[in-house]
Amino acid sequence: MLEPSSSEEESEPEVVENPEVLSIPDGGSGYGGSLGSRRDVSPGSDNSLAAGSSSRSNSIRPSSPSPSIVSEKEKEDLEKLREEEEERKRRLQLYVFVLRCIAYPFNAKQPTDMARRQAKVTKQQLQTIKERFSSFINGDTQIVADEAFCNAVQSYYEVFLKSDRVTRMVASGGCSSHDFREVFKNNIEKRVRSLPEIDGLSKETVLSSWMAKFDAIYRGEEDPRKQPTRMAAAAASELILSKEQLYEMFQQILGVKKFEHQLLYNACQLDNSDEQAAHIRRELDGRLQAAERMARNRQFPRFVVKEMETMYVEELRSSINLLMANLESMPVSRGNQDSKYSLQRLKRAQNSAISMLEVADDTESALSKSDVVLSFTLEVVVMEVRGLKFLAPNKIVYCTMEVDGGEKLQTDQAEASKPMWDTQGDFTTTHPLPVVKVKLYTESTGMLSLEDKELGRVVCKPTATSPKHPEWHTMNPAKGVPNEIKVKMAVRMDKPQNMKHCGYLYALGKTVWKKWKKRYFVLVQVSQYTFAMCSYREKRADPSEMMQLDGYTVDYTEPVHDLEGGRPQRDDAAGWVHSGLHRTSA
Repeated sequence: MLEPSSSEEESEPEVVENPEVLSIPDGGSGYGGSLGSRRDVSPGSDNSLAAGSSSRSNSIRPSSPSPSIVSEKEKEDLEKLREEEEERKRRLQLYVFVLRCIAYPFNAKQPTDMARRQAKVTKQQLQTIKERFSSFINGDTQIVADEAFCNAVQSYYEVFLKSDRVTRMVASGGCSSHDFREVFKNNIEKRVRSLPEIDGLSKETVLSSWMAKFDAIYRGEEDPRKQPTRMAAAAASELILSKEQLYEMFQQILGVKKFEHQLLYNACQLDNSDEQAAHIRRELDGRLQAAERMARNRQFPRFVVKEMETMYVEELRSSINLLMANLESMPVSRGNQDSKYSLQRLKRAQNSAISMLEVADDTESALSKSDVVLSFTLEVVVMEVRGLKFLAPNKIVYCTMEVDGGEKLQTDQAEASKPMWDTQGDFTTTHPLPVVKVKLYTESTGMLSLEDKELGRVVCKPTATSPKHPEWHTMNPAKGVPNEIKVKMAVRMDKPQNMKHCGYLYALGKTVWKKWKKRYFVLVQVSQYTFAMCSYREKRADPSEMMQLDGYTVDYTEPVHDLEGGRPQRDDAAGWVHSGLHRTSA
């Protein structure tokens, strides 16, 4: 409690009203004096330094926040950044889902009424179109274009629009606006590809810009304010968006950048339909196992009626098997759209709810050897021959090539001093282990000689995994050839879409491959859920032995080098084992 001072006037609040007069305690006074007696100190007195420092500290203190306020602001900023990061992650996850749906729409059934009906071009419209393009060529429009685009429009106008054939097609009702646009698009695609590369400007951008200008000329819309409205209305009402347009649309909706889209596209392997189908198979199998686990452990959501638990599991299985049926309808390769090996073998989730998805009869049809016949394309390129010094420099030489004793192809003729070619022979075969023969001939100049003289030959046995680059091969010389002859050639053998893996391996089984030895195996996919493991011999289209794999997921293991077969281990189902593949029950 404060003691009363000697003067009642000093105790009044007048001193407090003066902001420049401070009351400080006397240094020599005791407790009562320090609080009871006060001095009025002006800024000019001896204590002005203390007063000045006190006033500065009072003026600075309100502007600096306390540590608690600073920490709260930092927490708010960190929380905001965390929320933004979580939101971005959710957007990217959603965009990945959208990417997969667009890239491989196995569950999307497009109705027939979505197909756009193109309006036919009449004679009057054709005349109007000609006048619009003529006006652009003469420079009577306000559309800005470069010289390359003007040349493309000039060629389109002279060659296509003014042709009598187009006039007759329009008179018979056989042309639409879409046809006119596609002709111009195909024409400029060749022109744009021949243009030189420009830094910062892709050819796709040039192509889209040219098509936008073509639409402006075709429709006669020179006012830029009218064109976007009409284009947007046309796109919304009658245009079915392509995959690229859908990608771009969802990039704008979800705020995904172009480089992020490309990274996700490559990471998800969206350009590989087989990989997408395999990913969906694994995902559906995981869902099916989760439903079985739920039924086995009785971990159901809460239901009002107990009987709803069984109905819930049956509906889960039915929806999963419906997705499996839609996936099974997707072809593995061209020419294999109607597959008879479908979901009837998937015994893991058969019940009354999915009986409608099964094929009419319950008998399982086994694979035959004709179901796994593959088709290969071979490219044989002969480039150069060395070791012909024993021939005269002007002697004519050439090479022939054949695959599995079929049709022979011949290179161009060349002089022995410069035996170089760039001739490619294209072959088709159904043999996974074909035999390619290349022979070198020289022309016979004798009057009585009927055939040219063979100098040497080389036999190659390529596979789908053989090197694609050119290699030097030593020819087997013919009789009387003194020197060693080498030929530089490349043999490229493609890999069919339904051949998942191939290579030599050792195997031992109970019913098939009963001897432990090295064989050439091919893993063939017959349908989305049916595979076959086949072993082949040279010059054979049908497999020598095969085993059908139904309802299995095939995983790939890392190859083990420097091993000749390894130790055999029996498999429980068929007793086969190999070094490059293993299978696990799905």
